[in-house]
Amino acid sequence: MISFGPVPSRRLGKSLGINNIISPKVCSYSCIYCQVGKTIKKSSVRESFYKPDVIYEKVVKHIDQLGSENYPDYLTFVSNGEPTLDINLGRSIRLLKKTGIPVAVITNASLLEYESIREDLSPADWVSLKMDAGDSDKWQKVNRPAPGLDFEKLTESKKLFASEFRGILCTETMLVDRINDFPENLTNVAQLIKNLNPAKAYLSIPIRPPAGFSVKAPDPEKLNQAWQIFSDMNIKTEFLTGFEGTNAGFTGNIYEDILNITAVHPLREDSMIKLLENDNAGYEVVESLIRQRLIRVSVYDGKKFYLREYHLVI
Repeated sequence: MISFGPVPSRRLGKSLGINNIISPKVCSYSCIYCQVGKTIKKSSVRESFYKPDVIYEKVVKHIDQLGSENYPDYLTFVSNGEPTLDINLGRSIRLLKKTGIPVAVITNASLLEYESIREDLSPADWVSLKMDAGDSDKWQKVNRPAPGLDFEKLTESKKLFASEFRGILCTETMLVDRINDFPENLTNVAQLIKNLNPAKAYLSIPIRPPAGFSVKAPDPEKLNQAWQIFSDMNIKTEFLTGFEGTNAGFTGNIYEDILNITAVHPLREDSMIKLLENDNAGYEVVESLIRQRLIRVSVYDGKKFYLREYHLVI
């Protein structure tokens, strides 16, 4: 299947997914947490998969079958592998732009040293770059790149792409318990991201671990710490922990407000109290959400924060 959805996305609204990589999975990484599954063919060499005309025809046909309530906000390349391995990616993006719908690409950013790939991504409206590791050793451990790829070259190529790209640039950092959730790595990653000046940096967790590998999400305390480290560097940061809150502000429904806000970022105690006051609600609302394991308390730098609780799905 080339296209699927649309699926709801806090990042992109209604996102119609596009898989431009023919099965089995072909990727330049074999990340320990990958929810697509094991990389069958690890490669950093671009090749031809589907013809761009075929992708365009399939996507247009899919769009024509959708009702107005499901019309996509974005056409998103989210592939069975790494989308930039498709040598025809640039042509496919340009064809899809004819639909008038913005095009997004979620990439592991491992191949941005190649000018042809940076050029292929240039017409996209929104691009997300993977940023899991702050040094080469951690990169090898978490992302397990294809032979021949170099971390320093990768870092410089991301900065080059960020300086050239005119669309919306975001980053995504997947945090894995006791692997890359330590303050030293988080600080290093945050510094690398700050150098790119993205519109937003997303912190995500593995909610569906791959079979055969013991991957766990960090504790909420570690997520809180990560968010604080990123925020201290003035990076606009949000969580992607499996919750797609409809809003991140005051709506008048105190339960929804608390759950939506804490799904996006930690809510400090004084902000929680202010939110309760705005809605003429008492602290028993918070206690109820804690008892239901919908939110959790975390302390950072002597201050109390509330985070959305999450439950791993296996």
